[in-house]
Amino acid sequence: MRWLILLLWPLPAFAASDFPPVEWMQTDPAEVELGQLLFYDPILSGNQGVACATCHSPRFGTADGVSLGLGDGGIGLGPDRWADPENLPEQRVPRNAPGLFNLGASEFSVLFNDGRLEADPTRPGGMRTPLGENMVEGFDSVLAAQAMFPVLSADEMAGHYSENAISRAVRMGQLSLPGGAWDQLAARVTDIPEYRARFDDVLGQGAPVDFTDIANAIAAFVAYEWRADDSPFDRYLAGAPLEPAAERGRGLFYGAAGCAVCHSGRFQTDSQFYAIAMPQIGPGKAARFEDNARDEGRMRVTGDPADAYAFRTPSLRNVTLTAPYGHSGAYATLEGVIRQHLDPVGALMSYDRSQAILPDLAGASDWRVLDDPAEMQAIADANVLEPMSLDEAQIADLIAFLEALTEPGSQNGRLGVPETVPSGLPVDQ
Repeated sequence: MRWLILLLWPLPAFAASDFPPVEWMQTDPAEVELGQLLFYDPILSGNQGVACATCHSPRFGTADGVSLGLGDGGIGLGPDRWADPENLPEQRVPRNAPGLFNLGASEFSVLFNDGRLEADPTRPGGMRTPLGENMVEGFDSVLAAQAMFPVLSADEMAGHYSENAISRAVRMGQLSLPGGAWDQLAARVTDIPEYRARFDDVLGQGAPVDFTDIANAIAAFVAYEWRADDSPFDRYLAGAPLEPAAERGRGLFYGAAGCAVCHSGRFQTDSQFYAIAMPQIGPGKAARFEDNARDEGRMRVTGDPADAYAFRTPSLRNVTLTAPYGHSGAYATLEGVIRQHLDPVGALMSYDRSQAILPDLAGASDWRVLDDPAEMQAIADANVLEPMSLDEAQIADLIAFLEALTEPGSQNGRLGVPETVPSGLPVDQ
């Protein structure tokens, strides 16, 4: 074991003054409304069948309600999504779809489970991304840049290799180059008169529309739509009491249970990376030419073996709405993931596979890592959490506090789901 997070470290005294006001992204109403339409429009996917909202639906807490989703080649939403026999997905989306709450807050400068997208003023475009020196300028924020990843993923939105113009461009590495995937998507969008008119309102009459402009509009929408900062906990910080069970849970969270060592700040995340022996299910993050199903997390970004199997601390806002939990969605309930934290290695070795919520996919090999003792031991060896004990009442109190981090109704957003989109393609409600 490399090092330990000691769950009984003394924590500073809890005070509302430790939670300074949030700096929120400023948004333009016209750009927000444009972003709403683009977010729900399948026009941005290679085969025009998958929208951002397919995996980030208000119906499932801005996620998709499954451990590992089906992108291109799937039909329907959430746990009822099924594989199209005429266009079977090659594999599941390798990681659990995260919720989108509060991403307009300035503190969210590191995104994705492995942190492969991060604000960095020394890099091209002001951020570090897998595109490296090919990263273009023009993204207003890391939240905007995040929109570039799903459209370039065969499993998520681009489609199977060589089955459409976008997936062909992606396969050939023509991403941000002139005439590449981003340019083709921008042209596809602006060929639609209503989108052209709306971009005129945002950018100016006849201004060229780049993919960065599409991404900026989507980011403006996400930042505006899913701001969740009126939970019982927020009201507590303003002076209102919590319910007794939630107050007991708050004492545990910021005290003996040690949750706030990592889940710190107003949104309960330090945005750092930890290996905590989460079970690995599904295809993992191996490249297509690699014959394994592991997901080594942060190490795939840094190349540092010390980062093996480490994943970013998720925010716990609206956590009751965003099950399943973990980078692979291995745990269907809050109770399950809390118990995992109490004994990570023991939970890994005794993992109950019935907790995974996986849409049927013919030929999927979901348990390769769990069936391989060497792979399991590697995950266990990287764990940094020491076991600890909580009784049933304490677990219940912790869950009550986590429930107090939820703002009821915020998953529905401010604008909601549009009935139609300019492309005329169907909108999943």
